[in-house]
Amino acid sequence: MNYRHAFHAGNHADVLKHVVLLALLDALLRKDTPCFVLDTHAGRGRYLLQDGDASRTGEAAAGILRLTGLADPPPALARYLAAAAAELPHYPGSPLLAARALRGHDRLAACELQAEEAAALRSLFAGDPRVAVHARDGYGAVRALLPPRVDGTRYARGLVLVDPPYEAQEAEYPLVVEAMREALQRWPQATCAIWYPIKRRRSLQPFLRGLEQLPVRTLLLAELLIRADDSPLRLNGSGMAVLNPPWKLEEALAPVLPVLQARLGEAGASTRLEWLKRDPG
Repeated sequence: MNYRHAFHAGNHADVLKHVVLLALLDALLRKDTPCFVLDTHAGRGRYLLQDGDASRTGEAAAGILRLTGLADPPPALARYLAAAAAELPHYPGSPLLAARALRGHDRLAACELQAEEAAALRSLFAGDPRVAVHARDGYGAVRALLPPRVDGTRYARGLVLVDPPYEAQEAEYPLVVEAMREALQRWPQATCAIWYPIKRRRSLQPFLRGLEQLPVRTLLLAELLIRADDSPLRLNGSGMAVLNPPWKLEEALAPVLPVLQARLGEAGASTRLEWLKRDPG
């Protein structure tokens, strides 16, 4: 695996992914009962924006940094911007954002296959008893770590976040679908959130049909295209597919997407917030 997220930290895809992640966590944490989070492809947890790999690509300049000074952002976007600002001069990855949001009785399992990234992640969370770092394949972790039981506590509620690098490109999609099938068989009440890249949207149809066929009653898509999806050679946008989304997630995200399109988008930019499955009851 050659992918290093440090070169892309804080880009438009991270913005969408982390806005949705925090909105999910805030919704799940409204109840007092303990919550478990499994991050299957966690990375190193935080990334230096200046004088680091991220500065070589400048992707953050077209992402998180374009949102600096935004006046009166919607609540879910304001939440994300505050969480990101608290980590400067670093950009926080998903496991760090999750750990900052979780309470004392919640737990996070963060998986990372790359040895160097896993070592950095382990160092970042050294001394935090709520976080377990696993240097292993995230798909295998779904089978090994679900349903979650930590120190004798069984967790009825929680989130599975799947954010692979998609180095295998479209060959990755069946792996994601099967991992989600396994997760839901083991932990049916879990909320599952899957990040996916968009180059040409029509190429996603088999993947989305696979998600629709999973044993859930609700499936919500949130997408941000920063330009027209007319080239298979670049990342034109990304999406989050949320299985079993918590109540009012759609309401939280609806005012955010137009702001992201206006601030981050180029010609041909668009957004999508759509239920692929919705229980009529």
